[in-house]
Amino acid sequence: MKKFRLPNTFVLLCAILAMIALATWLVPGGKFDTQLVNGKQLIIPGTFHYVENKPQGLAALMMSPIKGFVDASLIIGFVLIVGGAFSVLQKTEAFDAMIKSIAKAHTHSRFVRAAIIPVFFTMFSLGGATFGMNEEAIPFILIFVPLALALGYDTITGVSIPFLGSQVGFSAAFLNPFNVGIAQGIAGVPIFSGIGYRLIVWSIATAVSIMFLMWYAARIKRHPEKSPTYQLDLEKRSEHTLDLDSFAGMTGTHRAVLWIFLGTLLTMVVGVVKYDWFIDEIAALFLVMAIVVGLVGRLDADSLVASFVHGARDMVGVALVIALARATMILARDAQIIDTMLHALTPLVASSSPVFAAQKMFFMQSVINFFIHSGSGQAALTMPIMAPLADLVGVTRQTAILAFQFGEFTTPMIPTSGITVGVLALARVPWITWAKWMIPLQLIYLVLALLLLIPPALMQWQ
Repeated sequence: MKKFRLPNTFVLLCAILAMIALATWLVPGGKFDTQLVNGKQLIIPGTFHYVENKPQGLAALMMSPIKGFVDASLIIGFVLIVGGAFSVLQKTEAFDAMIKSIAKAHTHSRFVRAAIIPVFFTMFSLGGATFGMNEEAIPFILIFVPLALALGYDTITGVSIPFLGSQVGFSAAFLNPFNVGIAQGIAGVPIFSGIGYRLIVWSIATAVSIMFLMWYAARIKRHPEKSPTYQLDLEKRSEHTLDLDSFAGMTGTHRAVLWIFLGTLLTMVVGVVKYDWFIDEIAALFLVMAIVVGLVGRLDADSLVASFVHGARDMVGVALVIALARATMILARDAQIIDTMLHALTPLVASSSPVFAAQKMFFMQSVINFFIHSGSGQAALTMPIMAPLADLVGVTRQTAILAFQFGEFTTPMIPTSGITVGVLALARVPWITWAKWMIPLQLIYLVLALLLLIPPALMQWQ
């Protein structure tokens, strides 16, 4: 009997596109009226009305990928530039030297072995919780996957530290301006209020994730063959073998390159937090870094350009995946069915208990997150409805905002998220492989979210 094979990411996304196109013929069109508040278009609750449906036929389906490229052009351009910049970094061999140094320390130091996952995971989680680290985690896949393999772990571990870390922090954020700040502003709640309970939530979510990942990493170190990416890891290790015996340590050039890289990251954090930098400014920063690193690393002009082009070329598959993921949202938006689905979900929130109402809000936000992954975009779409709805069902607006945040716990798993499929394409991990690995952790996040919504619902958290 022939073994059943699940489709790869491209086939899966194309199937989702076809299903959404079919749905546009079955779901009626609908719209909420909007108003401009502080530069953002916000929904006016109670104004939903049906409009003429705009079914998306075969032509629209075929055009949706190119529209996805246009709509996601910033992040695609960002990925190509960052890929080129990291290729220049790799050409200087500074990263190889750093990985070998950590691998040596990992071999001889029990403290390094115990601390490496929790320290780095916490750093990325803090980034998500404070300045909204999201797309910014993508470049770190190129560092942490080879590092994890060098330490005897697997690609899943290498992906999880930066990607899952930043996503957990983003979902359980306490100072993130892109989801907490905007949602509180729309709901009429003081900005960054309720930080005490949110700090508890972030600490629990981060600690639980770290414990799960450390258990998994220890298991893979003992039994590498149990890794879902075992065969892929064998290929990667054969491509990048580490000779620690002949490694004499990092040179002055290696250290200078790494200090430039660290300075770039610190500049990025300051720019995002203090000056509201977005993808275009960060991409420019990495482009400048590539030029400076090339000069400091003593690369000639031809080698620098060739390395940059090679790195950008390796990102083409990632760019295609991001475009297809964005196309799924474009089809639903052009058909005018997103507001209809939101309106249909709203009555499902009502409950006799504020606890159940808050938990239903979480489930509703999780469904909406399948289609809309921008924290600020989702806040602008749903909070004008969820905030007054919370008043009607006996849930505080602060609790409704927390339920909205928790809906993003599903982002690391859903195939319509450009960041998720982009990260996995960069790491060469099939989405199906990742999703199967994520199921236990996703169930943990589900239980965690339901439990953490009980205290604020009961104490009428303001």
